[in-house]
Amino acid sequence: MIWKAVTAAVALALATQVHAAEKKYGTGASDTEIKLGQTSPFSGAASAYSVIAKTQAAYFRMINDRGGVNGRKINLITLDDGYSPPKTVEQTRKLVEQEEVAAILNPLGTPTGLAVRKYLNDKKVPQLFVGAGATLWGDYQHYPWTIGFQPSYQAETRGLRQICADQQAGCEDRAVLPERRRRQGLRQRLQEGVGAGEHRQDGGGGDDL
Repeated sequence: MIWKAVTAAVALALATQVHAAEKKYGTGASDTEIKLGQTSPFSGAASAYSVIAKTQAAYFRMINDRGGVNGRKINLITLDDGYSPPKTVEQTRKLVEQEEVAAILNPLGTPTGLAVRKYLNDKKVPQLFVGAGATLWGDYQHYPWTIGFQPSYQAETRGLRQICADQQAGCEDRAVLPERRRRQGLRQRLQEGVGAGEHRQDGGGGDDL
């Protein structure tokens, strides 16, 4: 579902740049191609997150092999920023001014995303699905060309707290449930035995109940 949403957003970004009457397209789009840019930490301490960019590249290759989006192939250009804001600025400017991409797709990080947010909004280049959980990515009044991707860290924390509370309650229930069942079974057998005229010989066995 996530990747379907990404593909739909790509198509929407293209649609906003089309001048249908003249059959002309905005920067990064043509009859045959949709050119997207991305920055990701292929090097540095956060390089493990580059698997996201690699997965997206593989997904778009699959889409292209199936004919693309309305006949257009998706050309995703991903550059390494090392999770360094100055490097992100440099690489993003390259994507916008040299590669002339239609949009920046799912760049990783709050500090890196903030470093280029104003620049992209001034250029009216969509900054789509920023991979960061800060609440500031919802400031559409001031930065209408920027949209976040994931729940905020605060929302995630509240969700985790509820999950932990539910799991703790579940663990406690599982701990006492076998004993409850054993006691219920003993009561039932005792009642059945008394009803059939049986007599206990052990004095009642009150400790088991």
